[in-house]
Formats: sequence, C-alpha cells, structure tokens
Amino acid sequence: MRTDTDTWDIQTSVGSTALAVAAGRALARHPANGAPIDPYAELFCRAAGGQWSDLVQGKQSDHALSSEDFGRSFANFQAARTAFFDNFFTTTSDTGVRQVVLLASGLDCRAYRLQWPAETEVYELDQPLVQQFKQETLDAHGAAPSAVRHPISVDLRQDWSTILQESGFDPSRPSAWLVEGLLFFLKSSAQDLLLETIDSLAAPGSHIAVEQRDTYPDIEFEMRRAAAADSAEPGGSPLADFLALIYNESRSEAATWLRGRGWAAERIALLDYMNTSGFELPAYGSVGWDTLRYTNMVTAAKR
Repeated sequence: MRTDTDTWDIQTSVGSTALAVAAGRALARHPANGAPIDPYAELFCRAAGGQWSDLVQGKQSDHALSSEDFGRSFANFQAARTAFFDNFFTTTSDTGVRQVVLLASGLDCRAYRLQWPAETEVYELDQPLVQQFKQETLDAHGAAPSAVRHPISVDLRQDWSTILQESGFDPSRPSAWLVEGLLFFLKSSAQDLLLETIDSLAAPGSHIAVEQRDTYPDIEFEMRRAAAADSAEPGGSPLADFLALIYNESRSEAATWLRGRGWAAERIALLDYMNTSGFELPAYGSVGWDTLRYTNMVTAAKR
C-alpha cells in the first residue's frame, strides 16, 4: 500500500520498478543495428542478483520479461522510450543547453552513455538507497561519466528545488528536464506541484520531455490490476507490480498544462512514434499493445 511518505530501496516498492526497467533496457536492442540500447543496464541487474541477474543471463525462460508477448513488447518499449529521450537531449544540447535534470533518475545512465558537450552538468535526483546502489555498481565497474554528474539524494514529494540549487543548478540559465516513468507514481496533486516547481526553475530557452500515461477508466483499471495479479508467477510480475504502485487518478495532461504557462508543447502517442521510427510494434489487442496504447510522449520549450 502506497503512502505519502513511503520510501524504498532498489528491491522494494517503486524502487523495484527501476530494476524491471533496467532489465528491459538490457534486453532491448536498436532496431537499426541490433546494438544494446543501454550497455550499463545489465550491470545493475547482475549486481541486484536473483531473478534480475538470471533474467539477463537467459536463465529465466518462464519470467514475464522473457515472454513473447509482454516481455518482447516491454523490451521494445524500453528501446523506443530510451531512444526518444536520447534524441531529445541531442536536440537540446544543440541549442546550447548545458544543464540537465533527471527527475526520479533511477538507474538512468545517460550521464555515462551519451556524448555531452563540454561543461554539461547532469543532475540526477532520486531516493537515497537507489542512488547508493547505482553509485556502488558503477564504481565497481570503473565507469566514468561523460558529463559533470551531480547525484542528489532526495524525495521528489518534498522540497527538492533547494537542494538542487545548492548542488550548483542555476535557474537563470536554460535547462533540459526529463520526467520519465514518474508521473503515474505520483498523486495528481503531487504531479501539479512537480510541474510547478520545474516551471519556476526553468529559464526561457529551457526544454522538458515528459512521459504521460492516460488514466484508465476506474472499472477497467481494477479489472486489469486483478487480472495481472492473478496471472503473476510466484516471483512477481512487472505489470502486476506496476499496476499496484501507480495512482490511477484524473490528472493534468502535461502538454496542456505546459502550454498554459507559456511553453510550446507537442505530444505524440508512443505507438505512433514506434511505428514511424522503425521499432517493432506489439500485436494489436495483445497485452503489450493494450499496455502501451495509454502512453504518450510530450516535449516542450519555454518561450
């Protein structure tokens, strides 16, 4: 049961979803060349041990993420989502932005994977125990960031703007913000507060990218949650865990919210992006398709 003050490490509650995402990224491949979408993701899964280590080593054929339906579509989803936001940062870097903020960064390794322009600073905000696991794993493998990296341990439901600025962030300079895989884990009021805080810190010329999931109709959501829980294997299911942790509340649509505050915003359905960018689509009506059809990608620039 979620509460307004719940916390987690990498193996529990919301933190465990970071490992599911890492597993999806580890299994995901670029459609053009078959290269891993995130070469660091497997390191985290191996460090976590158990099902996650077995999964990326091909030892869990009965795991949900190994299935031809949900597992395959989840890996393709991670490939597409990762590529979309990677491209966002390439574009914003080309405009001269040198401050990047990753909210609920989890096991995101863009500070290591991407080729950043000189003097780019990447601020990564997440729960303390998640940050600890991430740092220890990267240090154990001698990983070196390609930008000036600032890991910040903080709960995003609290006052995080102060510690961000104390860590060197300058709100008078343009910045690029990423809100990936976060909003549905927040209550609608917390989402509005988060967006308001970003808006207050973002100078003109700033950019933001947001993953926005449409709200399920209440009856459909309860049916989905019950069905996912009933079909979950003994070790758990990423879909069942996800549905148990999110807040399926009516909430502000990010593009509309941003436009109302002077941002030029665009929105594209994830399935449309996958279709036009060469990523494999899940079969119509499958579990994978039914999961991804609620996901949209929003990008915006502040005038």
